Amino acid sequence: MDYLVNGFWGAFTLLANMDDATISAITVTLVSTFYAMVAALLLGVPAGFVLGYCKFPGRRLLRLVSDTLLAFPTVLIGLLVYAFITYRGPLGHLSLLFTLPGMAIGQTLLALPIVVSWVAQAVEGIDPRCRQTLLTLGAGPLQLAWLSLCEVRFAIAMVCLTAFGRVITEVGIAMMLGGNVRYHTRTMTTAIALETSKGEFAQGIALGLVLLFIAFMINLLMTLIKHRGRL
Repeated sequence: MDYLVNGFWGAFTLLANMDDATISAITVTLVSTFYAMVAALLLGVPAGFVLGYCKFPGRRLLRLVSDTLLAFPTVLIGLLVYAFITYRGPLGHLSLLFTLPGMAIGQTLLALPIVVSWVAQAVEGIDPRCRQTLLTLGAGPLQLAWLSLCEVRFAIAMVCLTAFGRVITEVGIAMMLGGNVRYHTRTMTTAIALETSKGEFAQGIALGLVLLFIAFMINLLMTLIKHRGRL
């Protein structure tokens, strides 16, 4: 067990000394996750709201597709995006492979079904009496949609945190589309996998502790949002 003790001691040393490789992996992870979350929220929140709020032909089919994509294997997402952005693919001229934007595209596709399906579910769960009350008060279509969206704001915040946690801990997409290039596209999860396979436990444990701290903060925020939503 000495290697674990030495690993934890080395991990704290790396974090205390702000090791370049460790800080780079943390930065790359946060940047790519930020790109993916912005894109997923800009696309997913409106799509989820329409899917849950509006009645139109094919709505149930779209909802089924979105819910099915929640279980879409991450390596398959990576494979499909890789086929498009590889140098022989239709988007190869954009040189997205082994770049942060390339990774973010795959991570966006991972987060998008989560945002769409759960926002739609939250909107569907609005008490019908709220809509009737707003109509009675003279709310127009746009006002009705906006106030309905505000009604589920806490649920949407929970969705954002859940999708963020899913994206930041992803391995397969980051490995396939980013290439695990040191100081460039190496994320915390891919660095942990690589360093552990090399028998270098210190950096893996250091990055694992950072991920654990992020997970704790996400759960803390979710708890606060749940508490706020009950008030």
